[in-house]
Amino acid sequence: MSTPSGQQKGHTAATRRMARHYAMQALYQWQMAGSSINAIEAEFRTDNDMSKVDVEYFHDILHAVPEHLSDLEALFTPFLVDRSLDELDAITRALLRMATYEFKFRIDVPYKVVINEAVALAKKFGAEDSHKFINGVLDKTAAVLRSVEVNAERKSR
Repeated sequence: MSTPSGQQKGHTAATRRMARHYAMQALYQWQMAGSSINAIEAEFRTDNDMSKVDVEYFHDILHAVPEHLSDLEALFTPFLVDRSLDELDAITRALLRMATYEFKFRIDVPYKVVINEAVALAKKFGAEDSHKFINGVLDKTAAVLRSVEVNAERKSR
C-alpha cells in the first residue's frame, strides 16, 4: 500500500537512504568487476543486514540503472562542463547515474531529496570535493528533467 509520499507502507526515509547506499556500492562493483547484476544483488542480500533497507527500491535502482544506462548518461553528460564521462571516478559516475534515474523515473521522490542523498553519499564515499561537482551537475540535470518542480520551488522562495 502506498502512502501519500509515494513510499511503500513501512518504508521510511532511512530505509530508502540505506537502499541508495547499497545500490551505489553495488553499481560501483558492477562497473569495476563487470559481474552480473543478479549475482551482485544476491551477494548484497546475503552479505548485508537488509532488515533496515527498502529492498524493493534497492532492487529497482540496481536493475534499472544498467538497463537505461546510455539514456541516463546522455541526460547528465551535457552538464559535466570540463570533464568527459570517462574522466569521472567510478563513485561519481554511479551517483550521477542513480540520481538521474531517480529524476527521470521516480517522480514520487522530490528532486531536492535526490540531490541531497547523492551529495551525502559523495561526501561519505567520493573523492574530496566531489560532492560539489555532483551537486552542480544534478542541479542542472534537475532543471531539465524536473523543470516544473524546480521552477515551482524557485517561485515559492
